[in-house]
Amino acid sequence: MVPRSAPPARPPAANPAPTGLGGLGRGWSIAALAVAVAAVVAGLTFSGAAAARQVLDPGALVRWGLPVAKTVLNLSLALVIGGITFAVGILPHTARPQRSHGATADARPVAGSPGDPGAEEHPAFSRALRAATGGAVAWTLSAIAVLVLTHSDLVGQPLSGGSDYTNQLVYFMTNLDVGRAWLVTVIIAAVVATLLFAVRSLTGLALTGILAVIGLVPMALIGHSASSSDHEGAVNSLFLHLVGATLWVGGIAVLALLGRTLAGGPDGGDRAGAAAGGSRGRGVVRAADATEATLRRFSALALFAFLLVVASGVINALIRLPNLGDLVTSAYGQLILAKATLAVVLGGIGFMHRQWVIPQLGRGASARRVLWQLVGVEAVVMGAVSGLAVALSRSAPPEPTTFAPDASPAFILTGYELPPELTASRWLTEWRADWLWIAVAVFGAVAYALGMLKVARRGDSWHWARALSWFAGLMVLTYITSGPPAVYGRVLFSAHMVDHMMLMMVAPIFLVLGSPVTLALKALTPRRDGSRGLREWLLVFVHSKWSQLVTNPLFAAANFAGSIILFYYSDLFGYAMRDHVGHELMNLHFTLTGYIFVLTMIGSDPLPRRFPYPMRLVLLLATMAFHAFFGVTLMGSNVLLEPSFFGNLGRPWGASAIVDQQTGGGVAWGIGEIPTLVVAIGVAVMWSRSDARETRRSDRAADRNHDADLDAYNAMFTKLQERDEAQGR
Repeated sequence: MVPRSAPPARPPAANPAPTGLGGLGRGWSIAALAVAVAAVVAGLTFSGAAAARQVLDPGALVRWGLPVAKTVLNLSLALVIGGITFAVGILPHTARPQRSHGATADARPVAGSPGDPGAEEHPAFSRALRAATGGAVAWTLSAIAVLVLTHSDLVGQPLSGGSDYTNQLVYFMTNLDVGRAWLVTVIIAAVVATLLFAVRSLTGLALTGILAVIGLVPMALIGHSASSSDHEGAVNSLFLHLVGATLWVGGIAVLALLGRTLAGGPDGGDRAGAAAGGSRGRGVVRAADATEATLRRFSALALFAFLLVVASGVINALIRLPNLGDLVTSAYGQLILAKATLAVVLGGIGFMHRQWVIPQLGRGASARRVLWQLVGVEAVVMGAVSGLAVALSRSAPPEPTTFAPDASPAFILTGYELPPELTASRWLTEWRADWLWIAVAVFGAVAYALGMLKVARRGDSWHWARALSWFAGLMVLTYITSGPPAVYGRVLFSAHMVDHMMLMMVAPIFLVLGSPVTLALKALTPRRDGSRGLREWLLVFVHSKWSQLVTNPLFAAANFAGSIILFYYSDLFGYAMRDHVGHELMNLHFTLTGYIFVLTMIGSDPLPRRFPYPMRLVLLLATMAFHAFFGVTLMGSNVLLEPSFFGNLGRPWGASAIVDQQTGGGVAWGIGEIPTLVVAIGVAVMWSRSDARETRRSDRAADRNHDADLDAYNAMFTKLQERDEAQGR
């Protein structure tokens, strides 16, 4: 037997990790968790929220165990979302740089691309997914603990066994809103953990990340702000706060865990470099360059998360503290101030990263050492903020919300008192902020403006009419979701129909004419390191099977017309009117349905398939006829839709519910037909311009070949004539 030779010694790393960096991730993670628990204990002690109750005290284990379990849940969920975000949008998927193939790079996998099954995963990508997988397991276990401890906390009894306790727990999970919400959270966490063990494609990981973000919805619905007087505003602002916080906290945690890999340690940058080619001259990206690219991408994401956290936190605090003096005089307000102070400190550290530290990365190991030390400090401060957030959620505000036993029917059904009688002036003055859609509008406006600025700096042009249309569409969208159509749409069917039709037919026309996808593709720079940025994800979506289905003109028209029947003549209508999640899903569905339909008719953004202009006009006429049929049916109907809702609001002003519904039928007919006619005119204009362009193209071709096509056409008829004459003879 020939003895096996020893493996060759590994060459020294070209970019050795800074001293002490190997244990950076684990050390800072443990420190951050310890600080978070300490902040929870300190915050609860300061506010007195963990003190023993005089009646129905669940015991010290529940009083202290529940906030600690929530802290672990929040941090682990942030780690999941942060890890997936790094994997699908920041880090390279494979260890070899991806060659640029334009729009087809996402459709056909090439060597070293994210779709190449034989390519080796990038070490940083693998490490981020391992962090996300471990976080998902911790999220599942902590969610189970929170579920059980929340039950004991609400019923006021210690943890115990026995069939009676088990039956109570089952009843809590299946019949009470809080229990059902935590049960849904446990299920989502378990599904995400299972998927992270099996999924490695970028599209699958992106869908898993979306599912993890959906796991924030039950937490927002039962959070400490859900019982405020402005329930929907508090829930929306809290959801936005949770999204920003998980992106920010999870990103910092993953960044700390990636320290050794990104810095070019023995199992990090060098292995990736060896897989890529072995030398810098053959296209290997140096560890410092890879680190700088990763940090710059996360820095932009962190800035977005920071602004989202601060803005939503201020809004939520104002909802919970109508008296600003309580910020100083109450323990609840002082906890808010402490949390806000730490958030400002974190913003300052992020500013230092972006302005001073990142530009110095290529100047030696000392700059990289300072960088990772700052990342570790940031992770620890993040832990303190997370702990204070949990303590704040367990503390009572200075003015707790109490609901009157004789609440009005409108308040019971909608969560708000009846607005004043609808008059012409109140179509401009009655507002109730929907912070979720306001955030969408603000983000859309800022992103569009930044895209225009980038295109202008590059020397390209962007027509002002498109920008004006986009911003007008966002203003209309804000008016619909936060203005009088939203306020009165909860108590009047006619106003609801104004809300519905404007979402489907008015706002989408302006938004589609803004061509946001085209602007994004012009403004965003393609990535060449194997990662997927916003531009790459846009191309993936445009060329996906799902996009081919939903943007097929036949499907878009059927969805546009048929969803009205499915919505109004099923339980979906009642769910949307009574439930906050149902209401927001209704807004989302109507907006997307209208946007996709208008896009297939008059949009200029790229689509997998477009119908010829005559077919578009046929589809428009068909949908116009369907809207007319739906409106006329409502106008002549004497059967009230959702009578248990519209018939029980106790409205002392305006027409009766059935008369108002018949008015709503006229609104559906009128508002549905006018925008459709405008779109039809747009299709006709585009058809005319297309014919004009084709005529000019034919004329230019004729000038180049001296009317060769016309000569061939005439020659064909000459031959046919000669053949006919020959047959006649």
